[in-house]
Amino acid sequence: MGDSSLNGASGDVHNGSHLSVSDSFEIPTKLRTQTDKDVIRLIGQYLRSLGLNLTTERLIEESGSCLDHPLTEKFQTHVMNGEWLKAESDLEELKSLIDEDVPYAIAEMKFLLLEQKYLEHLETGHVLEALQCLRGEITPLKHNTNRVHELSSYMMCSTGEELRGMSRWDGKGLISRQKLMEKLQGFPSSCDVTSRRLQTLLSQALELQTDRCLYHNISSTNSLESETLFVDHLCTKEQLPYDTVQVLNDHSEEVWFCRFSNDGQKLATGSKDSTVIIWDVDPETLELRHSRTLEGHCYGLSYLSWSPDDIYLIACGRDNCPDLWVWHVETGNLRVKMTNSPEDSLTTCAWHKDGKKFVTGGTKGQFFQCDLDGNVLDSWEGVRVQSLWYRNDGKTVLASDTHYRIRGYNFDELTDFNIIEEDHEIRSFTCDDTGRLALLNVGAQGLHLWDLEDKILIRKFQGISQGFCLIHSCFGGTNQSFIAHGSEDNKVYIWHIKREMPVAVLTGHSRTVNSVSWNPVYPSMLASASDDGTVRIWGPSKQYRVKLQNRVPLFLSKFSCLAPGGCFKN
Repeated sequence: MGDSSLNGASGDVHNGSHLSVSDSFEIPTKLRTQTDKDVIRLIGQYLRSLGLNLTTERLIEESGSCLDHPLTEKFQTHVMNGEWLKAESDLEELKSLIDEDVPYAIAEMKFLLLEQKYLEHLETGHVLEALQCLRGEITPLKHNTNRVHELSSYMMCSTGEELRGMSRWDGKGLISRQKLMEKLQGFPSSCDVTSRRLQTLLSQALELQTDRCLYHNISSTNSLESETLFVDHLCTKEQLPYDTVQVLNDHSEEVWFCRFSNDGQKLATGSKDSTVIIWDVDPETLELRHSRTLEGHCYGLSYLSWSPDDIYLIACGRDNCPDLWVWHVETGNLRVKMTNSPEDSLTTCAWHKDGKKFVTGGTKGQFFQCDLDGNVLDSWEGVRVQSLWYRNDGKTVLASDTHYRIRGYNFDELTDFNIIEEDHEIRSFTCDDTGRLALLNVGAQGLHLWDLEDKILIRKFQGISQGFCLIHSCFGGTNQSFIAHGSEDNKVYIWHIKREMPVAVLTGHSRTVNSVSWNPVYPSMLASASDDGTVRIWGPSKQYRVKLQNRVPLFLSKFSCLAPGGCFKN
C-alpha cells in the first residue's frame, strides 16, 4: 500500500523536493522493548476494531510486530468464517496457552462455539444438523445444563425471526460472530490481547482521574465518549453548587429544616412560623416554585421526612413537641395527626423502606413504631432519642441517644446493641444510601464520619467552629462524594468525602444555617435553610449553569483555541 492511501495525497512538498514517510522517519524494523510491542498490539487491535484493516496491515509491516499469536489469528479467522470443525481443532491447539487457573475455560469456549454452530444451523433450516450438534456434541460436554435445555427449546421455532427473538441472538453473520469472538477473547491467555483492551485502559485512567478530582460533580457517566484524551480530567470549584441561584422568602420566621424528595422533584421546608412549604423543582434552571403551604401545626417545624415513594411527608416539632403530622403531599390533605400522650416528645422520625410504617421519638425516654394511621405498633422504653434512621435491612432502627451513642434496635427480635460511641453529644446524624457511612453532628466537635460496619471513625472534618446548635448535614453530589453542613457563622461548608478540609465555603446567609439538603437526582443543586428566614438554592457558577442548560459538554470549552479555524468552539 502506497503513502497516498495513508495520507490522502501523493506526498508533502518541502523545499521543492518530494518527502516520503521513509525519508522523514527511520522506522524501526524491530521494536526495542516489550512495552513497545504491547503498545503496538493495543493500537493495532483498536484500528482493526474500527475496520481500518489496510492501516493495520501497514502498522504490522512497519513495526515488524504481530498483533496476535499465529494460533490465535488462525482461530479467529475460522470463527469469523464459520468453519466450526477447524475452529474446534484450533481450540485444542490453544489449550497450552489458556490460563491454567481457569479450569472451565476450554469447556466454556467449546460450548460457545457449538452454541453458535447450533443456532446457525437452526436459522438456515438445517434441522437435522442442528439436532446432531445438540445431541452429539453439546450435550456430551455436560456443561451448563440449564443453557442446554434452553437451546433445545429453540427447536420449536418455525422461522428465523422467531428464533432470533426468542434467543435474543443477532442471527448468522458478522455481528453475532464478532460478539462470539469478544466472549472467547475474555478468557485469560498467555498470548492474547483482551478484547477492547485499549478502551479499558483509557477508561481506567479516566476513572482514576475523576476519583482524584476534588470538584467532580457531573451526573453523566464518565465514558470516553464524553471526555477528551488530550488533557487530564479537571473540574473547578465553580462546578459545585457554589453560587446562589435563588433566595426563597415565603416563610415569615426562622427556617429550621429543608429536605428534597427522593425523586428530586420537590423540596419541603419547615419553619418557626409553624408552616411547611412544598416547592416544585425546575431541573433546567435549578429554581423552585411555591407549590403549596401545609398549615395547622401547633409548633414550629424542625424535622421533615419524605416517605420512600414521596407520597407522604412527616412533620415534627422542636424540643418537647408531643405531636406529629403525616401529610399527603399531592393533595395537601392531612393523613393523620398523631398525639400518643401529652408527655411524649416526637421531634424526629424515620421511614421503613416499605413506606407503610415509621419510627418516631424524642428526649422523653421512649420511641415508637407506628403505621400510617398513627397507630403505635411497638414502643421502646428508656431511650432518650436525638435522631433516628431505619437501616436498609428493614429490621434495625439506629438511634442516637443522650449517652453519646448510636445503638441498633430490632423490633422483631426485641434486641438492642451498641454500634458507636462519641465523647460528646450527637446532636443529629444521617446515613448515606448504602447505610454503611454515618455523618454525625457532634456538639462542640463538628462533623465526624463513621463506618458503621467496621465501627471505626474515618474522618473528622475541619474548618468550622462548632457550638451546640442543632444543625442537619447531608451527603450529596455525584456518587455522594461530598458532605454539606450549615454553620453558626452563617455559612455553608462543602467537603469532599475523602478530604478533611472544605473544598468550598458558601456565603450569603446572614444568620445561622440550620439545615442543608443536596438534591439526590440533580447533583448540581443544593438547598440551605437559615435563621434569617430564607432558603437559598445553590448551583454551579453562571457559566456552568448555561452549559448545563444548553447540554454543551463542559470539556469542549477547554479546546476552543486548539485548532486553526475554530475546530473546537463553545
